[in-house]
Amino acid sequence: MGSAREWRRLLAWADGLGLALLSMVVACRALDTDGLTPVPQLLAFLPWLLVPAALGLLAALLARWRGGMVWAAVVLALIGWYARPYGPGPGPGGDAEPAGRVVASVRVLTSNIEFGDATADLIATIGREKPGLVFIQECDDDCARALDAEVPDAAYPYREVDAAGGPDGSAILSTYPLRPAPGIDGVLAMPGAVALVHGRPVRIQLVHPLPPIPGSVPRWRAELGAVRDYAAGGKDRPTLIAGDFNASRDHAAFRRILDAGGLRDSAALGGALRTPSWPAGWARVGTQIDHVLVSDDFSVRSARFLTLRHTDHRALLVELKLHSG
Repeated sequence: MGSAREWRRLLAWADGLGLALLSMVVACRALDTDGLTPVPQLLAFLPWLLVPAALGLLAALLARWRGGMVWAAVVLALIGWYARPYGPGPGPGGDAEPAGRVVASVRVLTSNIEFGDATADLIATIGREKPGLVFIQECDDDCARALDAEVPDAAYPYREVDAAGGPDGSAILSTYPLRPAPGIDGVLAMPGAVALVHGRPVRIQLVHPLPPIPGSVPRWRAELGAVRDYAAGGKDRPTLIAGDFNASRDHAAFRRILDAGGLRDSAALGGALRTPSWPAGWARVGTQIDHVLVSDDFSVRSARFLTLRHTDHRALLVELKLHSG
C-alpha cells in the first residue's frame, strides 16, 4: 500500500516538472514572446506538444492528483487553442480576392538545398516545374557553378547570386527583369531585388536568418526583426518574401513579420497549412519553417511542398496571381 502511494507521489512530481515546462511554452505563446532557450525551439513544434500534454493528463489521473488533472487539462486546451490557424484561412485567395484584374501568373519556388548537396535535384525541379522566381538557400560555390552550367541563361536571364561556402550562400533566379535593391544584412546571405512582373515592380527578398539554436537566439531574433522592418517598409507596394525563415507561425518573431507588412502566408492560403517542411526525413512529424509570404496584391492558387534528395528541407512551390491593384 505504501509503495503504491510512493509510486503515485513520484509520478506526480515527474508530471509536475513536465507540465511546468509546457506551461512556460504556452505562457510565452500567450504573451506573444519567444522567450529564452528552450522555448523558441519548442514553439516550433507547438501542435505536437498536444501529445506530452495529453500524457501529462493521463499521468495526473494515474497519480490521482486532482490539481494536476486541472493543470494538465488547462495546458492541453491552451495548446489546442494556439494551434489554430493564424491569419486568413486556406482556399483560393484566402478570405477575399485582391482588388483589380489579374495581370500575371507567377510561380515561385523556394528551397534550402543543405550546403549545396541537393543542387542536382533542385535543377531537375526547376526544369520540370518552370517557376518564374526561384529562391535558393545554402547555395555554395559548387551550386553557383552548377546553376551557371546547367540552368540556361535563356530560361533565367536575371540572377542575384551570393555564393559562399557551407550554408552562407544564396541565389535568386528570375525570368522577370530584376532591378538591384539592398538585401538584408545577416550572417547568411539574404539578397533582394525588384522584379518587373509584366511591367509592375514587385519587391522580392530572400530570407535565411540563423536558426534559433542555443547561443544564437538573440541573433536569430535580430535578423527576423530586420525582415520585419523590410516588410513594414513596403506595405503600399507589391511584396514577396521567400526562404527558410527558421521560424514557424507559432513564433512571435514570424507573426510580427506578417503583421508589420500586411503579408499573408501562401502555404496557409494554398491549402498546405502546417504541412511540415523541416526536418524532411520526419515525414509528417515536423514544422513548417519554409515560407513564401505575399502582399495583398497577390492571390494564392495553390501551394505544394516537394521532396528533394540530400536536403533536410522540403521545397515549396506556390502558384500566385498578381493583380493590378
